[in-house]
Amino acid sequence: MGDTLEEPWWETPSGAGSSPGKNDFCSGFLLWKNFSFDPSDDEAIEKASDNRTATPQDSDSKPAVTKKRKQPTECFLSQPEEKQESTVKAKKRKKKKISDILEKSAPKPGVPADLQNLLSQHFGENRSVIEIEELKLSDSCFLPANDLTHSFSSYLKEICPKWAKLRKNHKEKKSVVMLVICSSALRSLELIKSMTAFKGDCRVLKLFAKHIKIKEQMSMLEKGVFHIGVGTPGRVKALVEQDGLCLNSTKYMILDWNWRDQKLRRMMDIPEIKKETIDLLEMSIIKLCREGSVKLGLF
Repeated sequence: MGDTLEEPWWETPSGAGSSPGKNDFCSGFLLWKNFSFDPSDDEAIEKASDNRTATPQDSDSKPAVTKKRKQPTECFLSQPEEKQESTVKAKKRKKKKISDILEKSAPKPGVPADLQNLLSQHFGENRSVIEIEELKLSDSCFLPANDLTHSFSSYLKEICPKWAKLRKNHKEKKSVVMLVICSSALRSLELIKSMTAFKGDCRVLKLFAKHIKIKEQMSMLEKGVFHIGVGTPGRVKALVEQDGLCLNSTKYMILDWNWRDQKLRRMMDIPEIKKETIDLLEMSIIKLCREGSVKLGLF
């Protein structure tokens, strides 16, 4: 058997056939050979172990895959909101102001047809056909319009060549010969300064609400004689309603039509001024114009 060191274990005793030691050795050698070290076997074992461990992970990762599949549906639902926001932004960009429109358009002088169309649009919504006919202004009611080449003094000299005579003959209180309507108190002061060459020694009254009470203006009209009144349509309308100003002696009414403020708005582009001016015209001016006692001018 080769149990001792003196006896070689590979030699078999004589007369023996196939010994069990030899068989054990051969089988052991074959097993050792079959299970000898091979790097590819380790890699195969690792792959097998990875595959075994991966199978439960794959089963666990299935919900994650389903979640990822749900994400496109969430993005799809959020897309309409982004489109709505983009459309709102586009609408805000497309919205234009009056100043933007007027800045691009070339300045055009006002003509009587502009005021006639404005009155017809305003009264055409809530008035009957008969009332609209009574509120229409013919071309004979208008003075020559400013063609944007005149100063205020030169324009007044053109439309009122007999101003000196009218000024001398006017002696009535609570009235003026010429009424100038503009959009603000500051613009009224500018017009008063610019008419120095025209007015001469005639008296001019400020008819606006800034820093001046209506009672003070009424008392001034009762005590003195004024030839020209310059102011805003709101204050002039209030004075007429309270009998502080009488328009029977008025011969000319000038609208500061073409002037634009810092926002490039004319007086009729401002809603409040537009409404007050139309109310003043409807109150008594249109009737006096149709009778021929008052002439309208667009400066």
